Amino acid sequence: MGDDRRCFSRRNRLVKASEYQRVFDQAYRSGSSGFTVLARANTGDVPRLGLVISTRCARKAVDRNRLKRLIRDSFRHHAAHLAGLDIVVIGKAPAIQQTNPQLRAKLEEHWKKLEQWARS
Repeated sequence: MGDDRRCFSRRNRLVKASEYQRVFDQAYRSGSSGFTVLARANTGDVPRLGLVISTRCARKAVDRNRLKRLIRDSFRHHAAHLAGLDIVVIGKAPAIQQTNPQLRAKLEEHWKKLEQWARS
């Protein structure tokens, strides 16, 4: 628990609507069958994550919460490589039919794309 890179504190979250809107306005997009990931450079050195998992994506709260937990966990493990980015992950309906390992693999691909984009 002492490993600061693995926590998901308030400074690692997009909180305000204006922060989300900033990412939506001009973003790098990466899409798959389960998620759409938007990213934009921020002024800090800390990556920040915002989640959009609607009832349209997953009707049951248990499904929405599972997706959110998986995304946050995956983000925590890759945060060191995503420094300086504001990221919004939008869930899609097919995501709830996929297994946790499949979702993690899709997120892994998105994080790699974002890392390459941030370097260029």
